[in-house]
Amino acid sequence: MSPALVFTQNGGVLPRREIPRHAPERFAQALLSALAGGWRVVSYFGMQEEDGICLYCLLSFKSHASIGVMSTQVTGKSFYSLVSEAPQLHLFEREIAEQFYLNLEGHPWPKPVRFAPALGSLPGETPASPPTVGVMDFYRVEGEEVHEVAVGPVHAGIIEPGHFRFQCFGEEVMHLEISLGYQHRGVERMMQGRPGERMRKLMETVAGDTTIGHGTAYAMIVEALSETRVPARAQAVRGIALELERLANHTGDLGAIAGDVGYLPTASFCGRIRGDFLNMTAGICGSRFGRDLVLPGGVRFDLDGAEARRLADRIKVARDEVHNAVDLLWDTPSVMARLEGTGVVSEQTAIELGLVGPAARASGLNRDIRRDHPFGIYSMSQIPVETAKSGDVYARTLVRWLEIEKSLDFIEEQLSQLPGVNVANPVREVAGDQLAVALTEGWRGEICHVALTDQRGNFQRYKVTDPSFHNWTGLALALRGGQISDFPLCNKSFNLSYCGFDL
Repeated sequence: MSPALVFTQNGGVLPRREIPRHAPERFAQALLSALAGGWRVVSYFGMQEEDGICLYCLLSFKSHASIGVMSTQVTGKSFYSLVSEAPQLHLFEREIAEQFYLNLEGHPWPKPVRFAPALGSLPGETPASPPTVGVMDFYRVEGEEVHEVAVGPVHAGIIEPGHFRFQCFGEEVMHLEISLGYQHRGVERMMQGRPGERMRKLMETVAGDTTIGHGTAYAMIVEALSETRVPARAQAVRGIALELERLANHTGDLGAIAGDVGYLPTASFCGRIRGDFLNMTAGICGSRFGRDLVLPGGVRFDLDGAEARRLADRIKVARDEVHNAVDLLWDTPSVMARLEGTGVVSEQTAIELGLVGPAARASGLNRDIRRDHPFGIYSMSQIPVETAKSGDVYARTLVRWLEIEKSLDFIEEQLSQLPGVNVANPVREVAGDQLAVALTEGWRGEICHVALTDQRGNFQRYKVTDPSFHNWTGLALALRGGQISDFPLCNKSFNLSYCGFDL
């Protein structure tokens, strides 16, 4: 019997011929056995091949910083769902079924994820037309005094589209169903072909507030496939930029959470300080969101000694200001009373759903790619992982604050000891018939990019998994049993991406 998995590391590459291809029954058995043994799915997707549709599954095991890969071939027009035994697969399976118009047998709710046109089909089959965006059956709770509240997809503000359907008994939320896909852009389809500048820019826009997170993952993919080494100084600059991205967004979220409970001092202070962190990124590369900073092979912009000192001075000032702003939150009993016990996601639920990032760590899950699968500068200088236990809005707020402190420490450390002088190496030719995987820890959580190349080195399939893909269901369950008036606060405490999910 062939081994269940073939192993690689973060930023690693495998010849496609070495990836085990199991019969569906063996594949399901191996997957469930791995999950029971502590592995976790980081990517699960399909790809059109000459003889049909192949499913690839990538799993993470943090204790050994290992990534396991296996595959199976879809036989017939359907495949059987494993969600009843592995809930974290539920969106992955729905996505596969939607992208290849397969029947999903045994799935409790086999509905569209993005209402997208097919990426492929079985030999001899003509794909049907995609469903109309947003038109589907919603779960309904029947009974006297049960009512339904529909919010979106068009919202009262400058916000991306998403539809939320609440089933309520009075003020109590019995069920929340979230429907997205209103701005599906076909990103993965556009990533087929020769790796190049167009694709790099496209990956920076997967989620605009996570430019560095996704841009770094794409660069790691190309570097793995071309065996390109990144200079130490470039790795340090990437790390500084990634933590500045985290600081800007976490600070903005703390301000927004304060605003949602009507506490305006922290809301206004953090809104301004967020701008300061964005301007620090602009000081490095000219873009507040870090566009065009990260390149395969290194970075486009450097920090000389004077610039590093100026940035360190700005970090020191920002540290004092954000401390003052956030301390006001912890010292205000009315704010704490609103945050504590609201929108609870238990540790067991977080494990079952495969939550990632601050949302997972707030529920007690000790997972962070920077430590578990270290990449770049984090292989030499790690950041302590902060967790909480209560799994409520307070915990998600606290984890953000603790991560702000650690990111500030990390940036100051890197600025004081920038290594070398070179910031970029030339990129070699991309290898053919390979699978490459890259994981980064964006500010929302784990980002996973997987690329499969054909014989000429072109991307035949490029799969992106944004942290929001893992976490939207967590938001839905955080509302269960709570008050409908808690939704804005819970929503902001997760602060998930519509476009990162829709792709």
